[in-house]
Amino acid sequence: MEKNIDEIYCSQKEISPEQLKKITRFATKYNRVVKIIPNADELFNKNVKNEYYGDTTLVLKVKQLPFEVIDNRIIKRIFDIIFSIFICIFVLSWLYPIIFLLVKIESKGPVIFKQVREGLNGTSFVCYKFRSMYVNSDQNTMHASVHDSRVTKVGAFMRKTSIDEFPQFLNVLSGAMSVVGPRPHIEKFALEYQKDVDNYIARHDVKPGITGLAQVSGYRGEIQKKSDIKNRVRLDIFYIENWSLALDLKIIFKTIFSVFRGDEKAY
Repeated sequence: MEKNIDEIYCSQKEISPEQLKKITRFATKYNRVVKIIPNADELFNKNVKNEYYGDTTLVLKVKQLPFEVIDNRIIKRIFDIIFSIFICIFVLSWLYPIIFLLVKIESKGPVIFKQVREGLNGTSFVCYKFRSMYVNSDQNTMHASVHDSRVTKVGAFMRKTSIDEFPQFLNVLSGAMSVVGPRPHIEKFALEYQKDVDNYIARHDVKPGITGLAQVSGYRGEIQKKSDIKNRVRLDIFYIENWSLALDLKIIFKTIFSVFRGDEKAY
């Protein structure tokens, strides 16, 4: 920065996506503008803006994504903390004792089910849920499915109403999750999904959420075919690229509505 650089120009033919990502982060840190000299067949993208250098050279100005702006990350974190504290005090405080008794009466095992899942930047974290299945050896390697024989009667009710997800507000308070974001996956399945979806890794740019845009758009439950995960990733990336606090609130209200409506889910 000693030469007072205001703008950084990159040729798309000469630079790799990884290098471009590093340059973009550098420019964001030092409040500089990144512009790309594009390939002729890639002139249109929702994250860039067409401009000209001089009168003849077309360049693409890279737009900042919402979560690349630190103010947005702070706003989202503050909202997560306030919302989660509210849920823990006014819902989880009386819900936990009830679920504890019901789960213990029906089956042996812990009330809280702990599972390692992928989080921000692909790092692992322990995700909490109310246990909705009988203790079994496949619980960390096999997806739950509709009419799954491993699901208890109490568990079926919790899954139908999404009550089993409430302990994840503790994950939000710890900073491992957000109220809204892409749903976290088990590493075993995430590695498989990466083979089917080219931009799957982009989901790791934000914290996983208790609910998300994909879930309120109809993509809930068991992933049975490649198009299921592709559509979820497509909506996850749309969320990352278009985040706003208003969008988070909209997704939360839609989630509440779908729970009262009794939509099935099995993740």
